[in-house]
Amino acid sequence: MTRHLLRDDDLTPAEQAEVLELAAAIKKDPFGEVLGKPLAGPHTVAMIFDKATLRTQSSFTAGVAELGGQPLLVDGKLAGIGKRESVADVARVLGRQVSQVVWRTYAQADLEVMAAASGVPVINALTDDFHPCQLLADLLTITEHKGPLAGLTATFLGDGACNMGNSWLLAGALAGMHVRISAPAGYVPEQSMFDRAAEIAAGTGGSVAAEPDPVAAVAGADVVITDTWVSMGKEDEAEARRAVFAPYAVTADLVARAAPDAIVMHCLPAYRGYEIAAEVIDGPQSVVWDEAENRRHAQKAVMAWLHERRSR
Repeated sequence: MTRHLLRDDDLTPAEQAEVLELAAAIKKDPFGEVLGKPLAGPHTVAMIFDKATLRTQSSFTAGVAELGGQPLLVDGKLAGIGKRESVADVARVLGRQVSQVVWRTYAQADLEVMAAASGVPVINALTDDFHPCQLLADLLTITEHKGPLAGLTATFLGDGACNMGNSWLLAGALAGMHVRISAPAGYVPEQSMFDRAAEIAAGTGGSVAAEPDPVAAVAGADVVITDTWVSMGKEDEAEARRAVFAPYAVTADLVARAAPDAIVMHCLPAYRGYEIAAEVIDGPQSVVWDEAENRRHAQKAVMAWLHERRSR
C-alpha cells in the first residue's frame, strides 16, 4: 500500500518520532552516510506550486537533489490541473513518470484525489487545511532547542482557523505536547479538528485547548507560535483582519508572560509590526531561521521515509 503525507495524522506517534529522528540525523550529516542516496537513479520528484513559494520550493528542490534525485518543476497553470485535465488524469500521468509528487495547492480534496490516482507517494507541501511539512520542521526545531517534545506547552496565536492551526493541533497531539490555540471568536479551528486532536492526545499524554485570552494562553508556555494574519487568498480582508487580531500580536510584553526560556516561532513570511514585533522575531528567543532551514532536513526525511515504504 502506497503511503502518503496528506495531513499530519497520516503518521502515527511512533512514525512521527521516527521521521523526526531521521531528520535530526540528516541535519548532522546532510551529505553523508545516514541515508546514502535513496533517490539515486535518479528518481524524479514532481513539484507543483499553485501558491506563492520560497521556502517550500527551495527546500524541496535542494532536498531532492541531495537525496540523489531529480526535481521536476511542473507548472500547474500550464498543465491546467483541474481545468484542462482533471486532477485524477494528471495524477495518472505523473504516476507513470515520477517516483513522488509534492504539491502546494489550495483544496485538500484535490490533493486526496492526486494521492488516490497517482500510485506514488504524494506529499502535502501546503493546502488550505494542513501544512504537515512545516510542522515536522517546527517539531525538529523545538527538539533542538528544548529537548523531548512530550509534555511541552505550545501556544499558537492569531488566525487559528487556518492550515497552521489545524496542523499544530494534530502534530502537537501526536508528539504528546499541550497545544493551546488562542484566537478571536470565528477564527478557531473547527470542532472536528479539536476532537481528532483530543483523540490522539488521549493516547500520547498531550492535550489541546482553545484559549481566547492571549495573555492566559501564553502563560508558562515553552513555545510561542504565530503566522501571518492575512493568508493567501484573504488579501481583501487585510484591514479587517488586522483590527480583529491586534490583541494577539506577539510582542515582547506578551512573550514575557511565557516561560523564561520560551522560544518563538513563525513559519514566514512575517510582517513585522503586525502579527509579530520586530524586536521579537529578530531577538534572542526567536528560532525562526532555524525553523526555515529545517524544512529541508524534515522534508528529506519524509521523502526518504516514504520512498522506503513504497519499495517494500
